[in-house]
Amino acid sequence: MAISTGKPLEPDLPLLSASQIESLIADGQSIIIIDQKVLRLDAWLPYHPGGYKPIQHFIGKDATDEFRVMHSAETHQQTGRYQIGRIEGRWRNLVPPIQREQQHVPDGLDKRRNDTGIEGRCGLSRERSSAEELAFLNAQTREEISLTVDRYPSLDEPVQSKIVNKYRALHEQILSEGLYECNYTAYLWEFGRCSLLFALMLFFLHIGWYYTSAIFLGWFWSQMVFAAHDAAHMAITHDFFIDNLIGMIIAAPIGGLSLGWWKRTHNVHHLVTNSPEHDPDNQHLPFLAVNHRFLGSLYSTYHERLMPYTETAKRLVPYQAYLYYIVLMFGRFNLYVQSWLFLFYGQGPRKGQAWWHRYFEIAGNIIFWAWFGYGIVYRSLPTAATRILYILISHAVTMPLHVQFTLSHFAMSTADLGPHESFPQRMLRTTMDVDCPEWLDWVHGGLQFQVIHHLFPRVPRHNLRRVQKLVLQFCSEVGIPYALYGFVSGNEKVVGSLAEVARQARILEECRRVTASRVTGSHMH
Repeated sequence: MAISTGKPLEPDLPLLSASQIESLIADGQSIIIIDQKVLRLDAWLPYHPGGYKPIQHFIGKDATDEFRVMHSAETHQQTGRYQIGRIEGRWRNLVPPIQREQQHVPDGLDKRRNDTGIEGRCGLSRERSSAEELAFLNAQTREEISLTVDRYPSLDEPVQSKIVNKYRALHEQILSEGLYECNYTAYLWEFGRCSLLFALMLFFLHIGWYYTSAIFLGWFWSQMVFAAHDAAHMAITHDFFIDNLIGMIIAAPIGGLSLGWWKRTHNVHHLVTNSPEHDPDNQHLPFLAVNHRFLGSLYSTYHERLMPYTETAKRLVPYQAYLYYIVLMFGRFNLYVQSWLFLFYGQGPRKGQAWWHRYFEIAGNIIFWAWFGYGIVYRSLPTAATRILYILISHAVTMPLHVQFTLSHFAMSTADLGPHESFPQRMLRTTMDVDCPEWLDWVHGGLQFQVIHHLFPRVPRHNLRRVQKLVLQFCSEVGIPYALYGFVSGNEKVVGSLAEVARQARILEECRRVTASRVTGSHMH
């Protein structure tokens, strides 16, 4: 919904009605609302450095708050070139086409909606799914939505408008207090710490303590990821070119990954956080199902394909609470695969400011495998067994980093409350913070403040603790619960949530067996 910002509107541009805007969207145009400006972004889609899907998720919606906190002031000033009109008063959000019933659904599949009054979806189910299976999944969805609605503020326009106004006032306060300004001294300490870890890795490699060397290499990679994450959000210099260059240097030649791939997925994650159908950070079948809806097979709007609940998933998911940490020990290998696919298929922007990023990252990955794959693993280690163990240990050591990433969301709400829920309420509902003493902040790398980070993605990491105090006051004023857990209790909550989905998977499998026996019995008669 649009709240008047007090800024003058361009009088020479037409005032567009809701029906006119809906008609433009029906014609396939990418129309979004920012600061009461009606923007047509079709021409910008191939150029957007964060990919085209973040824009698709805001077609027909007011994206003022999301756009403001994720983009620089310079980018904000460029919106005028895409403006085709203006609106007056509040805008009532539409459901974006990408979030409606999907096109090009594979044959034999059917979309099932839950029958609540809220625009939540159960996703896709196989045509042969029994009525009992669908009834079970729908009942779980209704219960999840009911519990969520009871716990959070009403979705009525006056309530959500109050939340939006206070959130915008909070954003202005953070700006005025200089909390968007980076503490470069803190990065000197970061550089020194990472340099020490890398030096220790080389030292132990030199004296033949190979597995100790592998541990320090894994720690080095983990610490460097924190700075790459900051740079990808332009939270260091706030300059697009410099921050992306910093991030790509860390990601590719140092880490063997693609910052472009990470930004493509992470931007979507920030906008549709915890949505099983839309958030790629939640989609981990066949190894993990973080929500019961994955048990009925879902269509991923990010990957544009069905995520089937396969026979492999049926065997793994019931034990996922036990497999969780083991799976995350191999998480870095998945990042390699996703990065290579992204670069090989050229899935990033090929036009605009980021056209050269793909080639830079391909060269960077070649450098990575030259120093790590050839220089360390092949030339510096004596035997094949040592090489394999070195790789496994150095990669397994990064497991706590993957735990930190998943900890903030896996146990939080995944309910779809429709397009009228405000951005701040959704971020607070779907994200958890981890409570830790200040002297341990360097271990968590700012990821313990994921609630704060989701509300204000470009605030530098070293200022997040100060912003947290302001957000706590904001939550108290608007009545939104603030999820704050200790590291141990947060892990317990995540494992407990995975165990609950595993329990539901076992119930559903029993339902399938009963249905299959009935079908077999009827055929025999």
